[in-house]
This record gives sequence, structure tokens and C-alpha cells, in this order.
Amino acid sequence: MAVFTVGERDFLLDGEPVRLLSGALHYFRVHEGQWGHRLAMLRAMGLNCVETYVPWNLHEPEPGRYRDVGALGRFLDAAAEAGLWAIVRPGPYICAEWENGGLPHWLTGRLGRRVRTEDPEYLDRVDRWFAALLPQVVERQVDRGGPVLMVQAENEYGSYGSDAAYLRHVAGLLESCGVTVPLFTSDGPEDHMLTGGSVPGVLATVNFGSGAREAFAVLRRHQPAGPLMCMEFWCGWFAHWGERPAGREAADAAAALAEVLECGASVNVYMAHGGTNFAGWAGANRAGALHDGRLEPTVTSYDYDAPIDEAGRPTEKFWAFRSVLERFRGEGAGPLPELPPPPPRLAAKDGPLRAVVREWAPLPEVLEVLGDEEWDGPVPPSFEELGVDRGLVRYRLRVPGPRQPYPLTVTGLRDRAVVYVDGVRAGVLAGAGARDEAVLLEPVAGPAEVELWVESLGRVNYGPRLGEAKGIADGVRHERQYLHGVRARALRLDAFTPEAVEKVPFAPVPDQGGDAGGGAGGGGAERGAPGLYRAAVEIGGDGVPGDAWLELPGWVRGFVWVNGFCLGRYWEAGPQSALFVPGPVLIADRNEVWVLELEGAGAAVRLTG
Repeated sequence: MAVFTVGERDFLLDGEPVRLLSGALHYFRVHEGQWGHRLAMLRAMGLNCVETYVPWNLHEPEPGRYRDVGALGRFLDAAAEAGLWAIVRPGPYICAEWENGGLPHWLTGRLGRRVRTEDPEYLDRVDRWFAALLPQVVERQVDRGGPVLMVQAENEYGSYGSDAAYLRHVAGLLESCGVTVPLFTSDGPEDHMLTGGSVPGVLATVNFGSGAREAFAVLRRHQPAGPLMCMEFWCGWFAHWGERPAGREAADAAAALAEVLECGASVNVYMAHGGTNFAGWAGANRAGALHDGRLEPTVTSYDYDAPIDEAGRPTEKFWAFRSVLERFRGEGAGPLPELPPPPPRLAAKDGPLRAVVREWAPLPEVLEVLGDEEWDGPVPPSFEELGVDRGLVRYRLRVPGPRQPYPLTVTGLRDRAVVYVDGVRAGVLAGAGARDEAVLLEPVAGPAEVELWVESLGRVNYGPRLGEAKGIADGVRHERQYLHGVRARALRLDAFTPEAVEKVPFAPVPDQGGDAGGGAGGGGAERGAPGLYRAAVEIGGDGVPGDAWLELPGWVRGFVWVNGFCLGRYWEAGPQSALFVPGPVLIADRNEVWVLELEGAGAAVRLTG
């Protein structure tokens, strides 16, 4: 047993000063079969601690229905086995470039702006969630022989709100649930953020990527005593679809890390290893200085230009950080551990493994088998009203007639819609401007049947638009007239299980070519039409295959599963061109690949090592 406390200037372990050299590694972004390797890589880089968030929405998909909450406990046990301490950041909000900042869609859909405040209904749900989650943290605290040194109260609240009573409630709730290790908050090193996000009596930490001396000077104005810590040292950055990938030179990042440590501070490298936004859990941001502009969806990869890359391998930044950290480990620390053996890579004698797609089912047929019951009402329902977290919704409306052609306008479109008029593809819309409005290029005459297949590109995870509804949040207009009478049907990503997909009526893909934008509502079975495609990749050899990358040349946008494991979203918009496939997902035999293509399919998929 040990006692970890916050001193006047240092963290204290059994009364002796200790510096935390931590690295962020999110258990939910790494296949569980690879936790041990990634934690060993943190140790080899020179870290003594690991930090993780906890995504509420991953573990409570519906009110009161919990899903694998024990994953956090298993990860903390793995950290202890690797010889690392742990910092836990349970939220309830986490940001993390994660869907809805970790808040459940069923909660934000009902409460809206009442989340992250002292609203009684919101606090009741937080209380219930923490009661379910925290026992596994409490029993693994350092004073009980476990690895957990500190627990965060909320997350970057000063970037969002000013409800001090809410923050006090969260801190008090953690303590009432049995958390006895020190609590902390983390915010940007700005006066308004520290003022809004701090809790009296709780250690404040700051988040930044450079300028450590200036950042800690601001922190000291608000907190004259207590250890200094950069809780998020941003050594890289995340990427959005359709934008250039972000990166940071290793030498620049290493120099900024050294400056943090020269200040006598502790640090948490964000990210030490980013991992992957599997299963469509990537969030989104809003552009602009006030985070209120166009939607910017985050890519599937969360590599983050981290020192340990998405596949768990050391980068130039790893070696630069290892050199810096070795200098600040303290006397008697001994040499750094050697790196663990690298994970095996998929090896193919004849290069990439290519599988031609031979079976498919049109999107309407997939919806018929795997979709929810149809909703009928006067105006388009949001994804929240339909109870959908990740996936897509088909909206069907009728333009009365006879009438002349007028513009068809969708307002409150916070995602991307593929539009069909009388079964023929008419265009792809994306909301723009303050009203998230989009207008179909060609006017529509009446009468006409209109379908809009709307896919959630990820809920906003940061800023004032947190918790906004997804789908069509306002309505569809013909000229100035709203079209009323809407039928909507949802297709959730969670519906794609091996048992359910077996019920889909697959048919052979025709040999002849076709229109890559074939209508989802049309009757053709052309190659390239939106739908669910199935292929098999044969991997020879003995033993378990290694890590791989899945490439989809010629495909436009959708989701991929390998052996029932959802790798996440792909999109020809880039910058990401391949999806990471963890080795434990593959088998040394026939591997089944499903591709849910929403705009225009290719002919084959490819696995590379």
C-alpha cells in the first residue's frame, strides 16, 4: 500500500517527492489483445504512468443498459502489470475527439443545453453512471495496492461553462463514491478558462503544446501552491476528413517537452499512443475561432502524430522523447527498459492480398432486414428522436403536384445526405452556413418522391455546439413551403452483427460495369451502387496473422467490418487512405469483409502488411 498526496510544490508518494511522467493511451482506441504491448512501449519511452479517459456513451448505450463497463478495470490491471501508475479521467464529459465528447446521445438529445450544469435530471444520470463505473477505480487506488494515483473532476470545463455548483457536485460525487486519491481539473492556461474550470481545494492543471513557462505563470496566478502539471502536452494533433493531416516535428516537440520538465513540472504526453476510432466513434468539430462554423468530422485514425504510431511502432518522436525523459527520471532510476518485441505484421509472399467483391445487397434491402421500424410524422425526426447514435437514416417525403420545378432546400442538415428523386440519384448535400442549409443543384417538379439518406459524420465533441441534434434538425422546403409528412427509418452500425448479416439477401455482383452512383432507391444491381458488399480474404500460413492495413481503391464512403469487427469509416476525401486492422482480428484462414458503401462502390478490397 502507498499514499499519494499533493504537497506544497511536489507530488508526494509516501512523503517523498515524485514526478509523474505520464502518457495518454485510451483503452477504447486499442484492441484489448494489444494493451500489454502498448503499455510496455510507454515504459520503454521513459514514462512511469498512463492516463486514460472513459467514454460514457460507449458503456451505457441506453439508459440503464451497461456494456462492458469492466473494460476500464481490466486496463488498469494491465497497467499495473506493466509497472505503470494510472491517471483516470472519467468525465462525465471527456472531449477526446470522441463522439459527443463521451456524453450519451440519449442524454443530450433530451436535455440539450442542460447537460454539464447542475440541472437535477442531468445530475441524476451522472450520479447513476458514476455509481456503476467508479467501484473498479476505487478498488484499484494506490492506497489499496492498485495503480490509480489521481482522478479528474470533469474535463476542460473552463472552455465550455461557468456553473461552479456543477463542478463542486462532480468533485463531491467522486469523493462520495469512495475516491480517496487526489482529484484534479485541467484547462487551458488562460484566465477565463482557469476561472471557469477550477474547483476550490482541487488541484488545477493546464493543457498546452508549447510555451510551458508562460502557461505555468498563468497557473501560478490562480494557484500559488501545489505541484505544476501539464495534463495534456499536445505533441501532435488529430485530423479531419478532407483536410491535410496535422503533424509536428520531433525536434520541436522534444524541445517543448524538455521545457515542461525544466520547470520542475509533471507531464502527461497527449497522445503517447493514439490508436484508432473503431466502429464509427470518431467525433467532429465546428470550424472557426468560436467553434461555431462548418462541421469538421474527425478521421478514423487517431494516430495523432504520436511518438508511438497507430500500429504501435516507435517513431522518430519516440526516440527524441525517450532521450529527454531519460534525463529527468531522477537519481537511482536505472536504465530504461528495452522495447518489447514489435507486433507481427501480415506477411504475404506475393504482396498485397486482394479480394474481389462477389456478393452484394442494395441499400434498401439492407435497411429492410437490419433497419429499425419506420417512423411516421409531420416533420423530419432527429437521430436523437429515433434513438440512433451511429449510422444513417433514410428520410422519405413527397412533393405534391402538379407544380413547376422549384429549389429543394434542407435546413438543419448537420451531416451529409445522398438525395434521390423518383429513385434517381439527384446529388449529395452537406449543410453550410449558420443554418446548416443546403440546396439541391437541380430544381424539383411535382409530384415527386424524395429520399434523403443521411449519415451521421460524428457528433461535435468540443465547444458551444456540443450536444446538438444530428440528421435533419429543421426541415425540407420546396421553394418556401415546408414539405410535411415524413417517413424515417434508421440503420444503426450496431445492427451489423454476424448473425444479422447472415439474414441479408446477398446476390452475385454482375460482371458488367455500371454507374458508380447508382440509385439507392432504384431497381438496378449495377456494380457501384450503394449497398452492403461481402468479400473473403484468404490468408495462408500457420499461426495468427499480424497487423494489416485495409485499402479500398475505387470506393467512395462508408464503413468496413473484418470478421464482424468494425474498423470504422473510410472516405475517398482523405487524408486517410487505409484502415488499421489489428492482428488479433484476423485469422489464418478465410477472413470475411463487409463494406457498407453509401455513394459508389469499387470492385475489390486489399490487405497489406
